[in-house]
Amino acid sequence: MPELPEVETVRRGLAPAMEGQKIVRAQVNRPDLRWPFPDQMADRLEGARVLGLRRRSKYILADMDRGETLLIHLGMSGRMLVSGDPLGQFVHDHPAPEKHDHVVLDMENGARVTFNDPRRFGAMDLLPTQTQDSHPLLASIGPEPLGNAFSESYLDQALKGRSMPIKTALLDQKIVAGLGNIYVCETLYRGGIHPGRRVNRIAERRIAALVPIIREVLDEAIDAGGSSLKDFRQADGELGYFQHRFDVYGREGEPCRTEGCGGQIARIVQSGRSSFYCPLCQR
Repeated sequence: MPELPEVETVRRGLAPAMEGQKIVRAQVNRPDLRWPFPDQMADRLEGARVLGLRRRSKYILADMDRGETLLIHLGMSGRMLVSGDPLGQFVHDHPAPEKHDHVVLDMENGARVTFNDPRRFGAMDLLPTQTQDSHPLLASIGPEPLGNAFSESYLDQALKGRSMPIKTALLDQKIVAGLGNIYVCETLYRGGIHPGRRVNRIAERRIAALVPIIREVLDEAIDAGGSSLKDFRQADGELGYFQHRFDVYGREGEPCRTEGCGGQIARIVQSGRSSFYCPLCQR
C-alpha cells in the first residue's frame, strides 16, 4: 500500500492539472470500490472548481468551491494518472479507456485525471469541507511527521509507558500519520533500534532521536518520487526510485551497508508484516 511519500508524490503530480481548475466532466463507471461511492458523485463533481489539493496521512484531499472535499485513498493498487495536460507537465495523450478506469475527471484546461484500481481496495468519498476532521477516516489520525506538531517531546509523551514493540508503535496511525512498513524499517535501521524492542525498554533520548530520522527518510523518499515495488506509479505514469536506496527493506540475506559492520540483513514477522533489520547494528 502506498505510504506517505508515494501519496505526497501523487498529490504534487496532480496539482498542476487540478488546482484552480473546474471539473467539466465526471465519469463514474461503477457503484463502489472498497466502499460505495457517495450518492450522485458525478453530478456533485461536475462544474466544481478545485481550490487546492492537500494530503492528510495517506489520503489526498481536493477542496472544491461548493464546500465539499473529495477524499481519495489509493488502496493497494490505485493509481491517479494525468494525461493531456496543456502545461506540458506530462507527456502522454489521453490513453484508450482501460478496464479498471473507475473514475475519470476531465478538467477545463484539457487535462484528464483517471483513477485506475485493478484490486478495488481504493476509495473515494465526498465530505463537507468544514467538518472534514470529524470524518471517520480522518478523525483519529495523529500528527503529520513533517509538521510542527510532531516533535521530540510529542513522540516521547505519546510513547511513554507503552510496552508494544517500537515498530508497532510507529505504524499506529493514531500516534503518527502516514508511516508504513517500508519507512519504519528504514527509520529504525538509521536509529539503530531493533524493530522488536519494547518501547518502555528504549531510552528517551533514542526515541527523541527518531523524529529527525523519520523526517530525513520521508524527505529523501519524496525527493526520489516514492518507492515503486509493485503497482505504484507517479501521476505521470513514471516509477518512483527510492527502492534503489533501501538500506534494509527487502534485503534479507544481503550485507549490511554500515561500514565495518559485516552483518547480514535479517527478517522477522511482526503482526503479519515483514520487518527487515541488521542484527548487529540494531539493538
